[in-house]
Amino acid sequence: MIWILRHGDAEAGEDKPDAARDLTEKGEQQSVNAGRALKKLGVELDVCLTSPKVRAKRTADFACDALGAEVEVDDRLAGGDFDPLELAAGRGEVMLVGHEPDCSQAIALVTGSRVKMKKGGLAGFDDHILHVLMRPKDLKEIAGD
Repeated sequence: MIWILRHGDAEAGEDKPDAARDLTEKGEQQSVNAGRALKKLGVELDVCLTSPKVRAKRTADFACDALGAEVEVDDRLAGGDFDPLELAAGRGEVMLVGHEPDCSQAIALVTGSRVKMKKGGLAGFDDHILHVLMRPKDLKEIAGD
């Protein structure tokens, strides 16, 4: 199974370079909720790959804290098209943390499903089939917060 998590809500960053933009408190909570929801659903990640941008890396760290999963930075998730099958090859159950429109495009590439990922939203697929698409409010409800 491959999970794609769009980074949580981020600060506007008028005075910062794009890569340095951090999560807001809301984004931190969205990220925690994603990890807690996945844990409650019984997901056991083998690895989490994340964009090196601060907002994505912190999303991955918060989400994976609940899951006890290792987080690795992968520059291929920093922006632009990516192939989730290539990134996840041989890695077991994987979560990829990135940005829009890249996350939605990656899902379409693999599954043919047109989606629009919300900040802090999560999708899960395998065998070219989209099994789940959850909004941040869905994850919050599952997480119990």
